[in-house]
Amino acid sequence: MTLKLLSYNIRYGGVGREDHLAAVIRECAPDLVVFQEATRPQVVERLAAETGMNAWGARLGHSLGFISRLGIAHHEWHRPPGARHPFLEIVPAGTEFRVFGLHLSAVHSNWTERRRVRELRALLKGIERHQEGFHVLMGDFNTLAPGELLDARRLPARLRTLVWLSGGKIRWETIQIMLDARYVDGYRTLHLQEPGFTFPTWAPHLRLDYVFLPASFTDRLKVCQVVQEIPAAAQASDHFPLLAQLEVA
Repeated sequence: MTLKLLSYNIRYGGVGREDHLAAVIRECAPDLVVFQEATRPQVVERLAAETGMNAWGARLGHSLGFISRLGIAHHEWHRPPGARHPFLEIVPAGTEFRVFGLHLSAVHSNWTERRRVRELRALLKGIERHQEGFHVLMGDFNTLAPGELLDARRLPARLRTLVWLSGGKIRWETIQIMLDARYVDGYRTLHLQEPGFTFPTWAPHLRLDYVFLPASFTDRLKVCQVVQEIPAAAQASDHFPLLAQLEVA
């Protein structure tokens, strides 16, 4: 079975941009969408209805939510100690495949990068019983991968100040933890040269959104792409969505 997954940060709950968001999702035609900043359940419910999805889940004030064309056998939010946002576990019906949605702390600085490291380590500890099975971790990691550069000149003034207070250079560690844990970066695996910028939609220059899967299942990943070409995407959110296609069974 081929499964199309979409990771999408819909910004501030998506309120007032439902039509644009639904247009993007319909064009992508995913089986399952994992949202970040989905803090308004009524928006998630409306997006499910407008895109023909059979199942949805969201909680008021929680960042992670989902809509799905497939039946969902189980979904649950988990909050590791110290995490800003609970992560979301989703199991599509008829499979043992698991999707873990996450949204790590924002802002570019060495202090917040250390917070993201703590959050990610707590998440990995929480899912270690599943790490031999086929699963993906996807969402807004709010960090850069090793070798990718932050052009601080393009940040708002208040964020440039934080970079300066961090010593002018940020030690990006979060994604390296994923790689050291024997996960592969889905986008970078299939696109060695393309930047894959997902943020912001009006001047893309940062890759903040990722899909990771265990290295032993790399051959199951068929597509991983940033969706930039849909006209409605520029109005729908400040993030472009990330689409992955996998062979689940």
